[in-house]
Amino acid sequence: MITRDTGRFFSFARGVPADRGPACAKAVFMVSPLGFTLAEQSAHDNRYMRIGDAVDAQQALAEHAALQQAIRAHCPVICFPGDAATPDAVFPNNVFATASGVSIVGHMRHPVRQRESRRSDIRRFFTDAMAYREIDLSTQPGICELTGSLIIDRARGLGFCGLSERCDETGAAAMHAAFGLRATLLFDLAGSEYHTNVVMSVLASRALVIAPSGFADAGVAEAIARFYQPAVMELDAAQKADYAGNCIALSEDALFLSERACGSLTPPQRRFLEEAGFRLMAVPMPVLEMAGGSLRCCVGELF
Repeated sequence: MITRDTGRFFSFARGVPADRGPACAKAVFMVSPLGFTLAEQSAHDNRYMRIGDAVDAQQALAEHAALQQAIRAHCPVICFPGDAATPDAVFPNNVFATASGVSIVGHMRHPVRQRESRRSDIRRFFTDAMAYREIDLSTQPGICELTGSLIIDRARGLGFCGLSERCDETGAAAMHAAFGLRATLLFDLAGSEYHTNVVMSVLASRALVIAPSGFADAGVAEAIARFYQPAVMELDAAQKADYAGNCIALSEDALFLSERACGSLTPPQRRFLEEAGFRLMAVPMPVLEMAGGSLRCCVGELF
């Protein structure tokens, strides 16, 4: 099922068991910020970017190395080298993703990011080293920036896909099929948003972080929140802008987010997450975040 009808989607979703596999990835892959710069093409529809500011490439490398080290305490990390010709490659989850037995290549909107999808070393890692079957969406007609646009409840096989310039309905349908989802809910993001993973995150298939201001229709956000009640934490617009929605559970009890995002949370919100069984793993990323993404964007998941 793939639909815009929240009533139809959640009527189906309420009967879905959490039996599709692990809720958290077995390992992650990343791409280092070698030659890190801000991509002007991406700035056309990513309003989080600080395109006019100078960046410190060495600091970006140091931040990324610290992030890898923090994650390695919880799951294995594979890191590919970056390339100055692909300055946004530090956010690989939009281009490459995995599901059970398959690797998926997305169709990126901007040419500077389409270069990433042609990297043979990353493709061969999935197909040759990991023995995944490749599903290449990079040449199909719809734009689909994978787990930037599509939030997946992995244990239930449910997708939440925000439509924007980075994902259209044709691309959403292609992702729904590629990931083998039971059901996908389509909705429009607010005009100022480019990716769904900035406005919501499903944590280990048992909790939800969501920013209603990131949705064109707040009623959609309310419907998603009702499904995950009472394990729901709402973010205000300022917290969303600080990337608090761009978080990821990399184990059943470890929630990763940037230091900036963590600092935006109120004491009751921190208590909520801790009571939901998560330790907050905050990593400083001030230079990397200048590129318009945060911690979750840096992490591709291996399932």
